[in-house]
Amino acid sequence: MVQVLLTVIAVIAGVAVLYALSAARVVKQYERGVVFRLGRLAGTVREPGFTMVIPFVDHLHKVNMQIVTLPVPAQEGITRDNVTVRVDAVVYFKVVDAANALVRVEDYRFAVSQMAQTSLRSIIGKSDLDDLLSNREKLNQGLELMIDSPAVGWGVQIDRVEIKDVSLPDTMKRSMARQAEADRERRARIINADAEYQASKKLADAARQMEEQPAALQLRLLQTMVAVAAEKNSTLVLPFPVELLRFLERAQLDPSAVASRAAPPHGDGAAPSAPAAGSRDRAGE
Repeated sequence: MVQVLLTVIAVIAGVAVLYALSAARVVKQYERGVVFRLGRLAGTVREPGFTMVIPFVDHLHKVNMQIVTLPVPAQEGITRDNVTVRVDAVVYFKVVDAANALVRVEDYRFAVSQMAQTSLRSIIGKSDLDDLLSNREKLNQGLELMIDSPAVGWGVQIDRVEIKDVSLPDTMKRSMARQAEADRERRARIINADAEYQASKKLADAARQMEEQPAALQLRLLQTMVAVAAEKNSTLVLPFPVELLRFLERAQLDPSAVASRAAPPHGDGAAPSAPAAGSRDRAGE
């Protein structure tokens, strides 16, 4: 009798141990447990740590609460200025309500992925090419808002959306390269013209200053000679007065003026005509 009683107690203890082992669950720190009892949501979400469920009655689902990195496949579309591009992005999201993530949507990861692809194509069609290339921060915010609006009801929060790459056709790349080259050339010409304008103003000021002080021109000439002589070359600089060139030019145009200036003085035996006329007048008297 005692042996039978001990056997019954051992069986009951074994069943209790098996029941406890099958009912024991451990929820990790980055997870939350959602319990369905006979198909219905039971109680609140189980927090991290040790928890118990009713075997064969309760079913525990563990939901990862970490931030998920979801790459969005490259989407091809036409921008508002009729340029064909391929754009890919990445979405960072996390589950904030584990119960809604399981109850409201069948597969929240797949749902977020499809919503991201649709929103990305919509953003491409509403944007210009320049916005896709240079104004990505604003597009990222608009894309995040478009994905986050329906995801709130799924218990999912969009943390960040980033456009990774924008692929352009080769013809468009060459056109943009030519445009950039032309723009750089235009800026270079403007800078050169501005430099010439400033230099001309300084030269005009220097010319006015030298006109007031003629000796400054001679000093500048001497400085130029010193600068040329400092180099190891065979250049010889000879200053030549400009007035002499002007005199020679006038002499070629009026030879009689040169002859009159070259006439001999009074001491060589020739008398000037005016005094001779005067003597004849005195003789007649």
